Amino acid sequence: MLVDLTPRVALVVADQADRHGNLYTGPNTEDTPIIAEAAAFRGGVVVAQVNEIVDHLPRVDIPGDWVDVVVQSPAHYAIEPLFTRDPAKVREDKILMAMMAIAAVYQPYQIRRLNHGIGYATAAIELILPTFGAARGLKGNVATHFVLNPHPTLIPAIEAGFVESVYCFGSELGMERYVSERADVFPVGADGNLRSNRALAQAAGQYACDLFVGATLQIDAQGNSSTATKGRIAGFGGAPNMGADARGRRHTSPAWLQAGRQAGDAARGRKLVLQMVNTRQPDGKPSFVERLDAIDLAKTAGFALPPVMIYGDDVTHVITEQGVANLLLCRSPGEREGALRAIAGDTDFGKAQSADMTSDLRGRGIVMRPSDLGIDAKDAKRDLLAAQTIDDLVACSGGLYEPPPKFRTRAEAPRAARASGKFT
Repeated sequence: MLVDLTPRVALVVADQADRHGNLYTGPNTEDTPIIAEAAAFRGGVVVAQVNEIVDHLPRVDIPGDWVDVVVQSPAHYAIEPLFTRDPAKVREDKILMAMMAIAAVYQPYQIRRLNHGIGYATAAIELILPTFGAARGLKGNVATHFVLNPHPTLIPAIEAGFVESVYCFGSELGMERYVSERADVFPVGADGNLRSNRALAQAAGQYACDLFVGATLQIDAQGNSSTATKGRIAGFGGAPNMGADARGRRHTSPAWLQAGRQAGDAARGRKLVLQMVNTRQPDGKPSFVERLDAIDLAKTAGFALPPVMIYGDDVTHVITEQGVANLLLCRSPGEREGALRAIAGDTDFGKAQSADMTSDLRGRGIVMRPSDLGIDAKDAKRDLLAAQTIDDLVACSGGLYEPPPKFRTRAEAPRAARASGKFT
């Protein structure tokens, strides 16, 4: 937007405006100031839709001289709870994968600065930090500084003292009161509201985070991944940026240096990029394929390049319910491919692997099964979750978390049933 995609007209929203056109965006500042600045300083027009016009703002997020038109809307702008995952939907296979992630990545690399994508596998990690993580003595040593929206499933880890700070891309519906009361963890101003910044959070993902954890729909033999598949094109979000190693000079950290050494590069470190994916998608389609659907999509749509979400040479670890592949330790494309096939389960991709090669990779620690990490798969139970329902998250927050209606209805249904005498 500041280089060659500058808008001529910027349509933005804000919570409030004052009589001078100054804007207050509330907890969802995100990249709205960047959009307004890009347009305002290239002769563009900035139009702001606001919920109300007031005499005094809690704080000024966008100065009035960047704004041309202010329109008070008859209805408040809508926000979707995009980053909320119901703990009741976290299955045991996700819990097993979360246990392996902590044992194979968080603990040995002492990961302290990280970003989680949105999904049930990362929600499971957040929810077992106060249980499985604490039992391994990891409190204060891992997952202390997040670049992350205020995930409700992070509440138990915050309350357990695992999390020291969270820098946010944006807010999350229902988390406003909780965030305001935890100014020791979130960037909260004198106005009592979160200040988020998507542009700076993306930069932090490149240069401050030691680990990105994401998910995908397809992975090929080289570790390239995409959520653009036949019949379904899902957005990438921030994954292409968060899941890329900047390669340039940055501050050092033990995790960054250790990853570099394992990759065989003593001159610089490596950012860790972990993909967590079941061997098959919920509809039964294999997640591991010889050729990404994105390649054919690029030809059909006339794209210059296939829509690869994260390139394989940036991926350092892949975890499935079968085990962990540490790609940093691979020294050839053949070994990388073999490591991926070894954790691909009963898919055609996995069956193409010889048992001897899998055994060799496992013996060298490139492939790790749960038992190799001291994990009994039978221990991957929902009892490990520090919160098992939305109600549990509300209770853990001290009543400050206010679930959006789509989650609240589901959470309140059992209480209503008990009150009616249906449950005993």
